Order: sequence, then structure tokens, then C-alpha cells
Amino acid sequence: MADAPAARPLSPHLQIWRWTAAMAASITHRGTGLALYGGAILLAAWFLAAALGPETYAPVAAVVGSLFGRIVLFLFAWSLIFHTLNGLRHLYWDSGRGLSPKTAAMTAWATYIASLVLTLIIVVAANGAAS
Repeated sequence: MADAPAARPLSPHLQIWRWTAAMAASITHRGTGLALYGGAILLAAWFLAAALGPETYAPVAAVVGSLFGRIVLFLFAWSLIFHTLNGLRHLYWDSGRGLSPKTAAMTAWATYIASLVLTLIIVVAANGAAS
């Protein structure tokens, strides 16, 4: 009988690693990427309802204008901005810069803060334009 292959080591899991801002940004980047797919589907449905006429668009507009709809729009906008800024952060890393743990943590925090501030600016501007 042939020798059995040696047991391969298991990868460490999240309970072993100490959470860092860079780790959180990486996980959030993946999550926002998934959220953008859902948001794109909702955006397409919104456009379709608008194209089909006022009677089709009215219930969709009611949902979008509700508190739930505004929260979904805010999260979609934040996902888009965070994913974009974090993608730029990765492009910066691809140049070989910003890879030290201190700089990676600093740019991760900056990405979170900038994405929230930019999203708030967009939402305030959109609400001002809608009024």
C-alpha cells in the first residue's frame, strides 16, 4: 500500500489573527464589491420602471423615497465610493509604496473616513437638489 500523503498544515483563521485596519479594509473591499452587484441590479430595475411609464415607476419611487430606500441608496453610494478609494489604495500599493504596517493602517483609516465624508457630501447635495 502506498504511503499516505503528509497532512497539510491548516491556514490560520480569523480568531488567531489580531484585527487591523488593513485587514478590515480588505474584507470591506470584498463586501462592497458584492454590494455593488446588488446595487447595479436595483439601479437597472429603477431605470426599467422609469422607462415603462408613470404607473410602473410610482411604486418604485415610493420605495426609493422611503426611509428604507434612502438607507439602501446611502449604502450603495458608500459602497461605490469606498470600493473606488480602496482600489486606488491598492494601485498605490502596486507601485511598491505604502506597504509598511503603519502606512497600510493609516491609508485604511483614511479610506474609511474619506468614503464616509464623500458619501455624506453626495447625499446632502442630492437632498438639496431634490428640494
